[in-house]
Amino acid sequence: MKIVTWNINSLRKRQDRLFTWLQATEPDIVCLQETKCPDEQFPALALQAAGYHSAYHGEKSYNGVAILAKSEPRDVRLSLCDEVVDPQARVIAATIGDLRVYSIYAPNGQAVGSPAYEYKLHWYRRLRDCLAGEKSTDLVVCGDFNVAPEDIDVYDPALWHGTIMCSENERRAFCELCDAGLRDTLRLHHKEGNLFSWWDYQMRAFEKNRGLRIDAVLASESLAKKCVASGINREMRTGKDPSDHAPVWAEFRD
Repeated sequence: MKIVTWNINSLRKRQDRLFTWLQATEPDIVCLQETKCPDEQFPALALQAAGYHSAYHGEKSYNGVAILAKSEPRDVRLSLCDEVVDPQARVIAATIGDLRVYSIYAPNGQAVGSPAYEYKLHWYRRLRDCLAGEKSTDLVVCGDFNVAPEDIDVYDPALWHGTIMCSENERRAFCELCDAGLRDTLRLHHKEGNLFSWWDYQMRAFEKNRGLRIDAVLASESLAKKCVASGINREMRTGKDPSDHAPVWAEFRD
């Protein structure tokens, strides 16, 4: 079973890329972020014709998350577990077979110390509390976490030290999420640096490999034991008009 997470940075703009990639790679489950697509414009019928059921939660121009799967999603929830009404479409959860799947798009935080930064930290606490209440032993949390967990996940740690996505509080929030019983599947198989999932569009960042690893597939302990491979499809950042993120994947024994 192959699970992929991809911040597609506008589904409507990159729909052809998505369908070509699905046909070529045939993942079992795909978690998308930044679809930037209202629900009424989501290509559910076209995806079904391509062999994928979908659950989606979107809004116009911003945010948006989705789960695509070869099996039909059940028990879909379009929010975190608390009763807070969040106007931003950042979370969707569904059950695929016996697996509970989250696709999340964490807030960026804008700048350290800003109200958006405090919202980000609070959002992480809400996510952690939500996941702690999940009853499924096989759980996967996929998405754009907007945090580079360690210096090894940053092309220039000194330059990024203490800045947004690399600040101590953000890294602690991500670490606490993992400490609650999740494993970072990429690091199960890759300990080396220079493995990034996001590169800015400016200053030829991709060509110079000036990137960050801010996307991840996190798996519960029981599921992580079945993880046989993981990686990043770096080539999807190439070509005409790519997303600024590359898909991150993990493969598990059935």
